[in-house]
Amino acid sequence: MMNSSLPPRISIVVPMYNESENVAIFFETLVPILDHIDSDWEVVCVDDGSADDTVARVKARHSQDSRIKLVSLSRNFGKEAALTAGLFHARGQAVIPMDADLQDPPELIVEMVEKWREGFQVVLATRRLRNGDGMLKRITAAWFYRLIGKLSNIDIPKNTGDFRLMDRVVVDALLHLPERTRFMKGLLAWVGFRTTQVFYDRPERAAGNTKFNFRSLWKLALDGVFAFSTVPLKIWTYVGAVISLFSFSYAIYLIIRTITSGSDVPGYASIMVAVLFIGGIQLISLGIIGEYVGRIYRETKQRPLYLVQETVGMEKVNVYDPY
Repeated sequence: MMNSSLPPRISIVVPMYNESENVAIFFETLVPILDHIDSDWEVVCVDDGSADDTVARVKARHSQDSRIKLVSLSRNFGKEAALTAGLFHARGQAVIPMDADLQDPPELIVEMVEKWREGFQVVLATRRLRNGDGMLKRITAAWFYRLIGKLSNIDIPKNTGDFRLMDRVVVDALLHLPERTRFMKGLLAWVGFRTTQVFYDRPERAAGNTKFNFRSLWKLALDGVFAFSTVPLKIWTYVGAVISLFSFSYAIYLIIRTITSGSDVPGYASIMVAVLFIGGIQLISLGIIGEYVGRIYRETKQRPLYLVQETVGMEKVNVYDPY
């Protein structure tokens, strides 16, 4: 067992939400692998307001092994907030976020730690195959990575989630980023540092169902686009310019036709199409501006990103963490 007064060598950060079915198999798989690598480790489980007995099961594991720790949030704040809470409480020299459903295979940690010991500060776990994901999710994920790559100046690695190893200096840099609307994949890419990759085939969940639905994935995609690109704002300048040019050209056409052919009465249908088209364009542009304004509004309120209800296995912290 490690000396509790010293920071552990490896920290595993595990956001959990209704993962009761996976707790036992997760630790039975993970703990022997960590012990094989280095006995100096900790697992920081962050319960994101689970409605099942996830907290009780993690506490039971802590009673068997004090290196398993718990941060319980006061309600469900979302995975990005839970992940941030885990990074804040992790004390290790190397920190690895991962899911509890074993779609992030613990066996890969061995190779990630080897790369870290070679001198890499970030080791990305990149999926070769996504057998655990449905066809729709794979297609939309490919579209998203292609879109965000064109819109932003940040190179977000494709087929790479939160599962990665980060050196302590990388984690400290992330914790200095103050924004409340956090798209962690973008933030993890933004900080940079010396990076390499390891590859794996993503398996299916060990048990239970995914907590992400289409609505939550859509919200996450919007957060990624609006957090790392101003192109959606800028594009309406060009859209307006094109529409104005078209309108000016059409006005000249009408003047010339009236002079050469006499006056006529334009059709009602064409007027309605033009009005509705311009109205739709205006509403879309206002909606995009509203997305940015809404995020500015959330940032200016400076509410904490999460609240801690209790901790197990670590020093008691104030519920009002820096985030």
